[in-house]
Amino acid sequence: MKPVHPVALFRMTVLGELISRQYLPRGELKAIINELAQKHYNIPNSRHTQISKKTIESWYYAWKNGDVDALAPKIRIDRGQSKISALLQEAILKAKQDNPKRSLNSLLELLRMQKLEGAQSLSRSSVYRLLLSHGLSRPIETTQPKELRRFEADYPGDMVYGDVMHGPQIEINGKVQKGYLVTLMDDKSRLILHSAFCPGETALDIEYVLKQSLLRRGLPKRLILDNGSAYRSHSLQGICARLSIQLIYCKPYAPEGKAKLERWHRTLRAQFLSELSGKKIYSITKINQLLWAWIDEVYHPRSHRSLLGQSPLSVWQKGLEFVKPLGTLAHRLDELFYHRVKRRVRKDSTISYEGKCFDVPYELARKNITIVVEPHQQQALYIEDDEGKWIGDITPVDLQANRRHKRAQPDNTRSASVGVSDSIAELALKQQQAQLSIPHSNQKK
Repeated sequence: MKPVHPVALFRMTVLGELISRQYLPRGELKAIINELAQKHYNIPNSRHTQISKKTIESWYYAWKNGDVDALAPKIRIDRGQSKISALLQEAILKAKQDNPKRSLNSLLELLRMQKLEGAQSLSRSSVYRLLLSHGLSRPIETTQPKELRRFEADYPGDMVYGDVMHGPQIEINGKVQKGYLVTLMDDKSRLILHSAFCPGETALDIEYVLKQSLLRRGLPKRLILDNGSAYRSHSLQGICARLSIQLIYCKPYAPEGKAKLERWHRTLRAQFLSELSGKKIYSITKINQLLWAWIDEVYHPRSHRSLLGQSPLSVWQKGLEFVKPLGTLAHRLDELFYHRVKRRVRKDSTISYEGKCFDVPYELARKNITIVVEPHQQQALYIEDDEGKWIGDITPVDLQANRRHKRAQPDNTRSASVGVSDSIAELALKQQQAQLSIPHSNQKK
């Protein structure tokens, strides 16, 4: 499966509201596009914060006709080249380095006042690309205050929040270490879609909990996560893009954006962790078994004041008609969670992964390849090309079997038919024989 381009992932987040709607009444598309065009975005590698209606509309129809892959940018023919003269490039870069706060307009005005040749015809886009290629351009951050209001999703499965809580010391693979509780909660019902103590708070741990929640509770429309680096992993973004889940990130240092999950953490500490024996170190398997039993038997059936006396389970069951099941995606779910790893094949047609050595087809020797792996079991599966197609198997190295294996030999039939040149020794012998067969000119008759 072809990896999702990072730009395509960003465009998916912009289109999230359009993609998550199963049906758009007449005139609704235009209204939503107008609303999206009014919002501000942290656009990668751009100082702008807004996107035009025409651009959003083109992204929407591209996604509709070609899914997420159609949102990837097309490579420019003149990529990496600049039509700005070398002298003018040097002046632009020096002016920006002297004062990094200078805007594009200020740079253009300064160059024109200096009456440099070609400055009058400079465009903002060409100067911006030059600065970007030298790492001298970055988005402008806004400090405008944002209005906060308490809200709730319209129906179960519409909005899901995810977060990580630092837990107690637990035993993992025979070692005692800190456990991390990864949780996904439905906003409407407060139902815990899945929660588990994990060895860490990495992208892999979050993907594990997401996969279990999809199997148990179906597909959410929006997934709202913290702004940490683990949540912004390319693998997690690619999974959500393939499943048409809108991935939203909370503002940094804004805990009010996940207040319901913070309340869940307080409840769990007070009512679950406090009941565990303080003198006992639980294994990760045991503490998760206790956690899941407590969630299903105590937390889910209990009435919540924030739900007007209803329980999370009853609210979820009343809205089951809005929850989107996995359907045929259930058969491909494992494949969607596979990871892609780049490797350089050695000349003996082997690669290394997680400390183990594997054989690959000998035709790939000394080439860069992409191997598909099952990340949770750390199992290498097969090799694929840039388009996501299978091109070969990968197997653990068997030294005894390789010793008996008959090596493939190069095809020399073509060179043999053309004729192989004699060696130097053969040519010398022929020359010697030729000289012996010719009579000497001074020999007497």
